[in-house]
Amino acid sequence: METDLEAAYERCRQLHRQHGRTYYLATRLLPGWKRRHVHALYGFTRYADEIVDRTEDLPPAERAARLTEWSGRFVAGLRGEPVDDPLLPAVLHTIAVFDLSIDDFDAFLRSMAMDLTVMSYPTYDDLLDYMEGSAAVIGTMMLPILGSHDPAAAREPARQLGLAFQLTNFIRDVAEDLDRGRTYLPDAHLAEFGVTRDDLFAARAAGRSTPAIKALIKAEVARADEHYAAAAPGIPMLLPGSQACMRTAFHLYAGILDEVVAADYDVFVQRATVPNQVRARVAARSLLTRAGTPVAPLVRG
Repeated sequence: METDLEAAYERCRQLHRQHGRTYYLATRLLPGWKRRHVHALYGFTRYADEIVDRTEDLPPAERAARLTEWSGRFVAGLRGEPVDDPLLPAVLHTIAVFDLSIDDFDAFLRSMAMDLTVMSYPTYDDLLDYMEGSAAVIGTMMLPILGSHDPAAAREPARQLGLAFQLTNFIRDVAEDLDRGRTYLPDAHLAEFGVTRDDLFAARAAGRSTPAIKALIKAEVARADEHYAAAAPGIPMLLPGSQACMRTAFHLYAGILDEVVAADYDVFVQRATVPNQVRARVAARSLLTRAGTPVAPLVRG
């Protein structure tokens, strides 16, 4: 039923356009035939996230049941059973076209389930365990779609880019996550800078950070930059038609942290966003960059 498949791809595209503006802009630079597959992966991850984060008025057990039920439909579809779902046909088709690893999708769903019960992470290693499923596997899911002349060498940079993007989101969304009762800044990092969860809630209520919180966020930005540095060599490894897309995504997500730096590391004053004129400039520059050109090191401050 081609109509159902096309409708599913369109649903994924709409979710991507509505909720992933930065990444959606970057995908406009991909060859047309690849875009819908990227939209499908975004739609899958976004819909699972919606079940976890947009049903907060429901008891945790019911939210878990909804995630389990949707995951069950996905698994049934993998077995070849008919699937009654607005977007899963597109996801299943993309998996089949590129022979994507089911282990990556399992890891992602496990991390989504963690968000139903885990409100904080004691150490960075604990957070990395969560991000393995929530972020690193997104990079490895994407790699076969983007294509590479050396997929084995490009795999780790792809993972690192997923981690860099996720940490960028965590830094930008500290206030929003607090509203859900969660912190993705590890407890050990808070303790290192003398910051408590109560301090974060107080800063959220006041709409401004303390010097200690700013110092903490500055350290988190530096940590994210380590992942960006590890990811950068992977972009020239991609097929030429995919490099402008990922170069744009790389610089736009890194640009969110530029806005955090420009706000003196105060993530409670306002949500950091990259201005539209900067988005357009980055995309144009990426299109004009010769394939295979190394990504320049990030410079902060």
